[in-house]
Amino acid sequence: MTLKRSIYLFAALACTAAFLPVYHVQAQQSGSTAAQASQPTDQDQEIDPLKRPRSDKERFAAQKAVRQELKGAYKTWLNQDVAYIITDQERKAFLNLSNDEEREAFIEQFWQRRNPNPDSPDNEFREEHYRRIAYANEHYAAGKPGWKTDRGHIYIAFGAPDSIDSHPAGGPYTRPVDEGGGETATFPFEVWHYRYLEGIGENIDIEFVDTCMCGDYHFTIDRGEKDALAHVPGMGATQWEEMGMAKKADRFKGGFETLGTGPLASGEASKEFDRIELASKLFAPPPIKFKDLDNFITEHKLIEGPIFPFDVRTDFVRVTDNTVLVPITVQIKNRDITFVTKGGVATGIVNILGKVTTLTHKTVQTFEDTVQVEQPSELLEKSLNRRSVYWKALPLLPGLYRLDIAIKDVNNPDHVGIYGSALNVPEYHDEKLATSSLILGDEMNTVSSHDIGQGSCIIGNTHICPRVSPNPSTPVDFKRDQELNFWMQVYNLGIDEATKSNQAKVTYQIIDTATNQVILEKNLDSKELGAHSDQLTLEKSLPVAGLQPGKYRVLIKVDDEISKQEIAQSAPFVVQ
Repeated sequence: MTLKRSIYLFAALACTAAFLPVYHVQAQQSGSTAAQASQPTDQDQEIDPLKRPRSDKERFAAQKAVRQELKGAYKTWLNQDVAYIITDQERKAFLNLSNDEEREAFIEQFWQRRNPNPDSPDNEFREEHYRRIAYANEHYAAGKPGWKTDRGHIYIAFGAPDSIDSHPAGGPYTRPVDEGGGETATFPFEVWHYRYLEGIGENIDIEFVDTCMCGDYHFTIDRGEKDALAHVPGMGATQWEEMGMAKKADRFKGGFETLGTGPLASGEASKEFDRIELASKLFAPPPIKFKDLDNFITEHKLIEGPIFPFDVRTDFVRVTDNTVLVPITVQIKNRDITFVTKGGVATGIVNILGKVTTLTHKTVQTFEDTVQVEQPSELLEKSLNRRSVYWKALPLLPGLYRLDIAIKDVNNPDHVGIYGSALNVPEYHDEKLATSSLILGDEMNTVSSHDIGQGSCIIGNTHICPRVSPNPSTPVDFKRDQELNFWMQVYNLGIDEATKSNQAKVTYQIIDTATNQVILEKNLDSKELGAHSDQLTLEKSLPVAGLQPGKYRVLIKVDDEISKQEIAQSAPFVVQ
C-alpha cells in the first residue's frame, strides 16, 4: 500500500504544474463576475432574493455539498467504472457538477472523447473497456472483484499482454544474472510483457507476486519480492553470496529492490528510478487519444412498411456493481428474407437498427448493422427452414429503458419490421447473492485468448448463441439430434476470511414439467469452478437424445454456506 501511495504521489506532482494555469484563469473569471455582480442596478431590486447571484463563498459551499451527496450510479461510475481511465482534471470537473442532467451529459461526452470513430453510432472504446472489466472480474478475482486487483487494473488500462511468463505454483527458480544469479524458491508470480504501450515505451515487463499464496497477485517494482527464501537463513543465496563476496543482509539496506549483489548490481541500482517512473506511468490514467466532439447521438427515422417478422431476446450479465452488459439477440427466419441469386449464390441482406432510450426519451445507446445470408442457389430451399441470428451486447446502468429495433429487407425495401419493448436492467446489490440470465443454446464452446469478449455471441471466453422464442412465455425448442447447452454466472458469493475461498453447493436439474419429475440431477462444489472468487461461471452441455419429446425446464440452485443465502434460476424448453 505504501508503494502505491508513493507512485500516485509521484504522478500527482508531475501533473500539478499543468493544472495551475487553468485554476488561475478560473479565479480571474470568478473575480470578474463577482465585481460585476456587486454593481447595483435598478433591475437588481426587482430580482427575487432567492435567485440572486451567489457569492464565491456560497458557491464553494454548494459545490462541497454536492460532492458529499454524490452517490448511487454516478458515484459507482466515477469510482469503479472509469476509475483507471479518468484524468484528474475530468474527475474534478465531474465532482463540480450540480445536477444529474449535467452528469449525464458529462458521461456522454467522456466516452465520445475516446471514441475512435466519432461518426459511428457504436463506441468501440467504451465497449472494449467494459469487456475488459468483465474479463478481469472473471479471471483475476481473489477474495475481491477482479477489477480491484492489480492484474485487473493493468488489464483494464492496457488490455491483454503480448506474452505472460507465469509461475502459478512458484517453486525452484534460477535467478538471471541481473537479479544476482544463484538458486532459490519463489512465491507464485507472473511477468506480463508488452511489446509497446503508447506513452510508456517499448518492451515493458510488469511483475506481479502472490506473497499470500491466495491468488491475489499484486504489482511490484521489487523483483526480489518473489524470493520466498529471502528471510530464511542459509538458503537462497546469490552467486556472490555463495562465493563470500557479499552478505545476504546487504539486500535489505535500502533501495526499492531487494536483489542480491552481483556483477550487474551497480547498473541495476541506477535503474531503480526508471522502475519508479514506469510504475507512475502504468497507474496514471491513460491519455485521451481522440478529439472532443459534440452531438454523438444521431437520430434515425424508422421506415414504415409491410411487416417483417423477427424475434428478440435480451439477457443480463453483471460487469461491475452498477454496470450491466445487456446482450440483445435478434432472430430472423431465412424464409422471411428476400434472396437474390447471382453467379450461383443466393444472397439475402437485412439492415438492423436499434435504439435504447430512457423514460424521458433520451437516447443512451444505438447500434446499426447489416446481416448478410449467403447460400448456394441449389441449397437455398433447404436453408429456408433455418434461422439467422444477430447479436449485440450493450453496457447499461440499472434502470428502466425502452428498446426499439427496426429491420429492413434490402432486396425488398418495403419489407420492414419494428419491435418495441420495455427493458428493465436489474441492479446487482453488494453482499446479495445474484445471477445473470440463464441462457440456453444449441452450441457452446471456449474461444481462443485472442477472441475473448469479441465477436458475436461471445461472453467472456465462452461462445454461446441463445435460442430465441417468439415471446418470453414460450419455451425455446430443441431437436433430439442437438445438444442442450446452458450458461449462467453467479455473483457475490461469500468469501471465508481465513481461507480466502468460497463454499457453496451448485445443483443442476432437468425437470419434466408434465410430471414435475427430476430427470437428471448433478451436484457440484463451488471450489471446483473457482475457489477464490466471489463470482462463478456455470456451463453445462447435455445431449437431448436421451429425452423424450415434451416440455422440460432447466433448474440451477446455488446454496451459499458462507453468506447463508440461496438462489435459483430456471428456463423452460421443448424437445421435438
